[in-house]
Amino acid sequence: MSVQPALWGDPVPDHRARIVARSTDRVAWLRARRRGVTATDVARLSSERALQAVAFEKVNGSSFTGNAYTDHGRAREPEIARWVRSVYGIDPSIDLYHAEHNDAHLATPDGIRLREGAIELAEIKTTAKPWRSIPRSYLRQVWWQQYVLGAERTLVVWEQHRDFVPVEAEPRVRWVDRDDNEIHQLIGLADRLLELLRG
Repeated sequence: MSVQPALWGDPVPDHRARIVARSTDRVAWLRARRRGVTATDVARLSSERALQAVAFEKVNGSSFTGNAYTDHGRAREPEIARWVRSVYGIDPSIDLYHAEHNDAHLATPDGIRLREGAIELAEIKTTAKPWRSIPRSYLRQVWWQQYVLGAERTLVVWEQHRDFVPVEAEPRVRWVDRDDNEIHQLIGLADRLLELLRG
């Protein structure tokens, strides 16, 4: 499948028509996520072995239920999202969307806005380590969300902490532009994952 970026001035399909579930309805949200390939799944698709592992976990469930780091991230995300809205005007999102042409391709961005006819997203992370660049797994997640939503770019926002205390007064940010070559590869991997799940 060839993914073509929208041309400047083309109407953007209304992403709100593609909402599958909201994270406030945890049961429906988790059920919908199990039926498709999410940005979290795609973030892990770095090798054939990883593909097999993700397929196994989607069928059998994962033993990982969280830890102090994931708890900290969940607690900090709403605070960081408020900062993103106040500084960048990107509203928090709790919606799970499907791609325009494939309802098994799913994503829940942390933030979304329409700006001059284009969709822009936000992705929020917390980290105990300093980043020189955005980790590759997170870039895969970002590109997948851009594909699913039809977005042109994403503001990646990360807050470093030491012993769960933020080390700076404000998070760091970097814009990541849409990359259709990367997206094309991710679609291929996602479709292979769906084949494993169905077969």
